[in-house]
Amino acid sequence: MNTQNGLVQRLWSYCNILRDDGLSYGDYLEQLTYLLFLKMADEQTRPPFSRPPVVPEGLDWPSLLERDGDELEVHYRHVLTELGRKPGMLGVVFRKAQNRIQDPAKLRRLVVDLIDRESWLTLDADVKGDAYEGLLEKNAEDVKSGAGQYFTPRPLIRAIVEVMRPEPGTQIADPACGTGGFLLAAHEWIARNHPYLDPDEKHHLRYEALRGWEIVDNTARLCVMNLLLHGIGDEEHSSPIEVDDALKADPGERFELVLTNPPFGRKSSMTFVSDEGEVAREDLVVVRDDFWASTSNKQLNFVQHVKTLLAINGRAAVVVPDNVLFEGGAGETVRRTLLQECDVHTLLRLPTGVFYAQGVKANVLFFDRKPAAETPWTRELWVYDLRTNMHFTLKQNPLRTEHLVDFVTCFAAGDRRARQGEPRPHLAPRRVARGHRQPPAARGDRPRDRGRPRGCPDGVLGGRRVARQRALGLRERLAGDRDRLDLELQLGERERGHLDDRVGRVRRCEPLSAQLTIFGKFAMSVRKIVTFTTRSRLKPPASSTRARLRKTCSAWASKSPTPTSEPCSSIAA
Repeated sequence: MNTQNGLVQRLWSYCNILRDDGLSYGDYLEQLTYLLFLKMADEQTRPPFSRPPVVPEGLDWPSLLERDGDELEVHYRHVLTELGRKPGMLGVVFRKAQNRIQDPAKLRRLVVDLIDRESWLTLDADVKGDAYEGLLEKNAEDVKSGAGQYFTPRPLIRAIVEVMRPEPGTQIADPACGTGGFLLAAHEWIARNHPYLDPDEKHHLRYEALRGWEIVDNTARLCVMNLLLHGIGDEEHSSPIEVDDALKADPGERFELVLTNPPFGRKSSMTFVSDEGEVAREDLVVVRDDFWASTSNKQLNFVQHVKTLLAINGRAAVVVPDNVLFEGGAGETVRRTLLQECDVHTLLRLPTGVFYAQGVKANVLFFDRKPAAETPWTRELWVYDLRTNMHFTLKQNPLRTEHLVDFVTCFAAGDRRARQGEPRPHLAPRRVARGHRQPPAARGDRPRDRGRPRGCPDGVLGGRRVARQRALGLRERLAGDRDRLDLELQLGERERGHLDDRVGRVRRCEPLSAQLTIFGKFAMSVRKIVTFTTRSRLKPPASSTRARLRKTCSAWASKSPTPTSEPCSSIAA
C-alpha cells in the first residue's frame, strides 16, 4: 500500500514540476499517456505474459531507454509520428501526437525515474486507474484548457449507473464518451456486483461490452488510456473508442444500454471567410432519415441519436440542458415523438454548480425504447427535484455521493411501482420533494399520518396541506366579498327605484326652476351611489347600478321639460 501511495504522489509531484515549465495538466496527461502505453506494451512481451510485441522494434520502450539528451528528444518525436500512422489502438493513442516536453533532461527523468521504475501491469487497476482519474479531474478544473466539457462529475455518473444496473453480457454505448467515465463506471458496477463470471462473460466484459465515440483526438486517447489502466481492452485488440463524429450517420449497431452526457452548447456551426473577406458563421443542420426533426441543436440531435442506438426495450440515461425540455419548434417535435415511441419514465433535475461549464441548468432524462404502438408509451413521468434550494460549487461545496443517495433509494430500480410518491401523467408531472424521509417504522404513529400513502416523503404531504389551507382561506374571503357586493347592488337598486319615481313625478308637474333643484339632488344621489359601489374590493359587473343610473340620467336630460298648470302641492318633498 505504501508503494502504491508513493506512485500516486510521484505522479502528482512530477506534474507540478512540469507545470513550472509552462505545461498544463492536459499536456502532462498527453505525454504521460504516450509513455505509459509504450511501457505497458513492453511489459506484455516479458514473462509471465510473453506475448508478441504490438509496437514495432525501434519504436518501442527500450529504444527510448537507450538514448539521452537531444538524441532522446529527436527519437521521441520520430516515435510519435510513426506510431500515429498505425491502425488499431496504436493509431487511436498516437494520432496527431506531438512532443510537448522541450527540455531533454526532464523528458529523460520522466522516462527513466518515474515510469520505468514501476511494473504497471502488476499494479492493481484501482491504484493506477485512480491516479489517472485524479489527473483527469485536475485537467478538467483547468478553466483555460476547456477540458471540463469532457469530464462528467464522477458522483453523478456512479448514481446513474447504480439506478440503471447493467448486467453481464449487456452491450453498453456512449456516443459522447469524453474521458470514458460512464463506460468505466458501468464496467466497475458489473465486476463488483457479479464477481463470479464465467470465462466467456469475462472476455465479453473486457473486450466487447463497451463502445464509445469521441470527436476530439486528444480526449479520445485519454479515454483509451483510462480504460487500459483499469483493465479494459489491451494493445492487441481493436480500440473500443472510435474517433469520429457520432452524429454523422447511423452506425448500424444497437445496444441494450446507452449512458451519455453530450457536449453543452445550443448550435453546431462552421466559421468561414466570405468572398468579401468577412468572417461568418453558418449553422450546421444535421439531416438524417432516422431523425424526427432536422436541427442544428446538438442536444436535440443527440437525443434522437440515442434513440436510434437503442435496441427494442433498450434503456438510456441522457444528460440534457433545460432547453431540450422547453424549446419549441424542433424541440417540441422531438419531445412529442419521444413520448410517443419511448417510455420516458424519470427526470432528475440537477442543480447548478455541478458541471465545469458554469451556470448550466441540466437534467438527466431516463427512457426505454419500445416497439411500435398506436398509443403513446409514456403515461407517467416521475420527477426528482435536486435543484430547488440546493447550491453547489466546484471547490467549496462540490456534488458528493451522499447528495444522490436519496435519489437512488427513491428511484427503486428493481420495481419502479414501489417508488416514493405518486407519479402523474407526463403533461403535468409531480415534483417529488427532496426532504429527509423518515424510517417506515416511524410512520403512521401520528394522527396526521393516518391515511397517508405508504412511502410518501414528508415534503409532499406538507406542501399539499399548506396549499389546501391557503385555498380554503381564499375561498372564504371571496365568499365574503361576494355577499358584500350583493348587498351593495340591492341598495343601489332600491335607491334607483326611488329616484326614478321622483324623476317621473317632477317631469309631469314641476316648473323649470324646481326641476333644476330636483336634478341637483338627483346628481348628488348618483354620486353617493357611485362612491358607495366603488369602495367594494371587487369590480362591479358591466350592468351595474352605476351604468344604469348614468343611462337613466342621460335619457331624462335629453328631453325638454313641459311646464304644467297642475298644482304641485301634491308632490311629496
